[in-house]
Amino acid sequence: MFGNTLNKEAGSEFGSAYNYFILLKPRVMSLAIFTALVGQILASQQTYNKPLLTFISLFSIALGAGAAGCINMWYERDIDSIMQRTKNRPIPKGLIKPAEALSLGIVLSILSTMLLILSSNIYAGLLLLLSILFYIFVYTIWLKRKTYQNIVIGGAAGALPPLIGWVSVSESFNFFPIILFLIIFIWTPPHFWALSLYMNSDYKRAKIPMLPVTYGRKQTIRSIIKYSFALYLISLTPYFFSFSGLLYFFSAIILGGIFIYFAFNLNEKNDKSAKNLFKYSILYLFLLYLILIIDSFCLISSF
Repeated sequence: MFGNTLNKEAGSEFGSAYNYFILLKPRVMSLAIFTALVGQILASQQTYNKPLLTFISLFSIALGAGAAGCINMWYERDIDSIMQRTKNRPIPKGLIKPAEALSLGIVLSILSTMLLILSSNIYAGLLLLLSILFYIFVYTIWLKRKTYQNIVIGGAAGALPPLIGWVSVSESFNFFPIILFLIIFIWTPPHFWALSLYMNSDYKRAKIPMLPVTYGRKQTIRSIIKYSFALYLISLTPYFFSFSGLLYFFSAIILGGIFIYFAFNLNEKNDKSAKNLFKYSILYLFLLYLILIIDSFCLISSF
């Protein structure tokens, strides 16, 4: 009996820790970590000589992304309880008090920014702070419930990690990290509009003016196609500016072509086509950035 009590207490503590971890939006955090790491590697091929700096910088960026997600969940707890996709989050389920989530988000925001400033430099820290504040105040509080442009403008917050990663390990700066930023910035709208196509009823219920809710599925598909072509062109610029080689160039052509294929195959009455694009968009960004790293090492070895 005593052993069962201990097991229940241990399970309760694990559940509580897990719920706090979920507050940090681990999927979004993992994307921030990966893209920031790519920025670090591309900024300096000597990154491997600074493992501690790389780790602390990534840890700071991860905390910052988690802090923004935490405050986002605190602010959106009312609509999270309405939407099927988010109703099982810790706050709507009553597993964590709203005040606790807000406090955690504020503490992590300050901690992550100060840690990055002290371990790296003030510019990286200020960029991290900018991304947190932009996500909270511009996207979450100002745009999301007011305009269909929410994800277009708000996507800038999610596009900053590779730039932050670059600045955190390098004193030099050129157009390459701007391109890394632009790729994610242009990728974000078609990625989330694909999601909103098959979660349209959820957004309608919560009265969030996503593009399909405001202008319908047909207009959303047109916008996705336009952004897919823009993404295709932006993805080729690393090669045209001599930041990458032929491996990346041909890979970007193929990956971008598949993205456009999925965009053109979107069907107004078929949610499966939207799911396919949404899933591929995640794979697309991962492969594109991964190939940039591989290509950079190939370029070095060729000299």
